[in-house]
Amino acid sequence: MNTALTIAGSDSSGGAGIQADIKTMTANGVFAMSAITALTAQNTTGVTDIFETTPHFLAEQLDAVFTDIFPDAVKIGMVSSAALIETIAERLRFYEAKHIVVDPVMVATSGSKLLRDDAIAALTEKLLPMAEVVTPNIPEAEILSGLTITDAAGMEAAAQKISEAYGCAVLCKGGHKVNDADDLLWRDGKAQWFHGERIANPNTHGTGCTLSSAIASNLAKGYDLTASVERAKAYISGCLSAMLDLGHGSGPMNHMFELKSRFI
Repeated sequence: MNTALTIAGSDSSGGAGIQADIKTMTANGVFAMSAITALTAQNTTGVTDIFETTPHFLAEQLDAVFTDIFPDAVKIGMVSSAALIETIAERLRFYEAKHIVVDPVMVATSGSKLLRDDAIAALTEKLLPMAEVVTPNIPEAEILSGLTITDAAGMEAAAQKISEAYGCAVLCKGGHKVNDADDLLWRDGKAQWFHGERIANPNTHGTGCTLSSAIASNLAKGYDLTASVERAKAYISGCLSAMLDLGHGSGPMNHMFELKSRFI
């Protein structure tokens, strides 16, 4: 059994964050572990409160995982403060963690801000250089690159700039009315497009968390980055195509769309 660790915030409504990560990793055949950076009071309509863990307790969680069940891959999601980011970077460096996927969560699907301004510098300086791949959406790629993205060429320019600045591969996700279902992987100075079919499902809560966790799961199983992205995109397409409809806002996907068991 391969293993993966998610370092992220908890979503009390279960569609994003730690909950989405664990469901995704389980559905992709790896054993999921977690280190929680924050509790959120959250549902499909927005985030009403955030309660951060302390740097000390986050470090204790990471120590507990790495000293017992060493993860084959690590996914990093919502980390809202510079102190927590610095803790993660220090512990991952200490344990020589491998296959690190960073989803630079800055704003929730609902529009709620999840990353404090002081944390952006820490994210870029401490975590991105450690990443095998970083997975920004269009607004996040604009913040990280300082560029405005309106088309495919803009996605390539931003991904190239981020990759060259931090020495990691960049998966710039489509959406936000720019190449809606097409994602761009920039790696080693080259662009690789992953084309997808747009699925008319308004319920997209947790898509970023899910995609990055699926990539980490496949890296944990030994797939290379290209195959991991391909498999992750196929998985998230299945989640969206199941057309789950819960909540009053942008609802969650069905992470377990392919689960078949006598207990279901």
